[in-house]
Amino acid sequence: MIHDGKILIGKSEGEGVYIYPKMANRHGMICGATGTGKTVTLKVMAESFSDLGVPVFLADIKGDLAAMSNKGSENENVNKRVESMGLKELGYEFKEYPSNYWDVYGKMGMPLRTTVSEMGPILLSRILDLNDTQSDVLTVLFKIADDNSLLLDDIKDLKAMIQYVSEKDVNKELAPVYGNLAPQSLAAIQRAIVALEADGADKFFGEPALDIKDWLDHDRDGRGVIQILDCQELILHPRTYATFLLWLMSELFEELPEMGDLEKPKMVFFFDEAHLLFDGAPKVLLEKIEQVVKLIRSKGVGVYFITQNPKDIPDGILAQLGNKVEHALRAYTPAEQKGARAAATAFRENPAFDTYTVLQELGTGEALISVLDEGGIPTIVKRAKILPPQSQMGTLDDADRKYQVDHCQLLYKYNKEEDRDSAYEFMQRRLSKQQEDAEQAALDAAAAKEQALKDKEDAKAKAQAEKEELRKKAQKKTAVKNAAKSVASSTAGTVGREIGKSLGNVGGKFGKTLGGNVGAALGRGIIGTLFKL
Repeated sequence: MIHDGKILIGKSEGEGVYIYPKMANRHGMICGATGTGKTVTLKVMAESFSDLGVPVFLADIKGDLAAMSNKGSENENVNKRVESMGLKELGYEFKEYPSNYWDVYGKMGMPLRTTVSEMGPILLSRILDLNDTQSDVLTVLFKIADDNSLLLDDIKDLKAMIQYVSEKDVNKELAPVYGNLAPQSLAAIQRAIVALEADGADKFFGEPALDIKDWLDHDRDGRGVIQILDCQELILHPRTYATFLLWLMSELFEELPEMGDLEKPKMVFFFDEAHLLFDGAPKVLLEKIEQVVKLIRSKGVGVYFITQNPKDIPDGILAQLGNKVEHALRAYTPAEQKGARAAATAFRENPAFDTYTVLQELGTGEALISVLDEGGIPTIVKRAKILPPQSQMGTLDDADRKYQVDHCQLLYKYNKEEDRDSAYEFMQRRLSKQQEDAEQAALDAAAAKEQALKDKEDAKAKAQAEKEELRKKAQKKTAVKNAAKSVASSTAGTVGREIGKSLGNVGGKFGKTLGGNVGAALGRGIIGTLFKL
């Protein structure tokens, strides 16, 4: 709750323990063993930031944060704590908080999506659990898509890119520019994508993608809206959960302008189960997280990690956390005792007690707290009781959740999935064009073959016709010759007989016959000679 313009989170020996709004973007952590009260502390801080007018994001892993949209109610434990801490005099009251509900699977809230391009190759490689070589190939795929102005919105766009560069001719063409894209690496990425789809995690890739500015919202009373991401299903896939939250933090870092030191944060971001962000993360990703945590403060964003033990957080990031709330740590084994001692020594010592001993004695709802004072200096550690939340404890029933989701102004914007013209559609058009070209080439080849066959038949028919024409001409010539011979023979016989007759008249009967025969023969010979000439 807010008191004297500061965030009151607990009381130590009757005195308030506060977080100064000006120092709230110097980050922080909430640690402690299971069942020590971390969730209550998270709720109290989130409510206080909302009252301060600061939008809040938190991941709801167990479903016990969603009821912040309902008023809290009296019970024996809450009443005792309110009375013992004198909270009524400070204005403590039960109230609901403005809340929006999200779910990457679209079941327990509005769909929360991003695009493959916005996620980027580094974080996507983390989700897909790729090795260094495969990650490099994935980075090249992003570069090829970017160079060709191809949008990578969803998983089918990425699969289309893999199919495209896997083509032998294309791969050979790309190699001089982008290097060799090994088929084995492409196949490994393809298998990882199929596994992602089988888990259903592909659902948060697509449009409309989240516009982070929609989270910088306030209600009519000026309170910051609390964005609650239901992670009950998402947490079953730890790597995906961690990577998605890292993307959200990176998105805040990239989208928000530099603001310097503000009187209060622009937004506060709570990472529950923070150890999942770092478990097995490659060095390049850890460096990116550390860089974002260091620099995002200047964007006015405060990041708070919730985990069981401070040792879950890398030293480079732990050093950036100025506001610390540590609930009891269980230290039974030598390793646990070493961890608890390290956690105790991280506080500025309070001479009134031994930090290491108290850290193991804390009861539920108690914590050791050290914050940054107005000058940015860590305060001495204090043993404090945490305030009870002002909103409802426990889970939110389905009817209330549905009402909250259905009446959210952002539902219309994010509820309906869009499918823009992106890499997949481009590749489909390319494939369709290739098929059309192949079909047209086949038709052209068939037509050419048919035309060649027709031309061959036409040439054969023409040759046959010419041959027939020559034959007819030869026949006609022969006929003319034969006719001429017949006429000549008849004419010659007639002439010869006439001559013979004349000779016969002269030479008598014998001479007549002889002369006729001779004359006829002579006539045929003469005429034949003439025709030969």
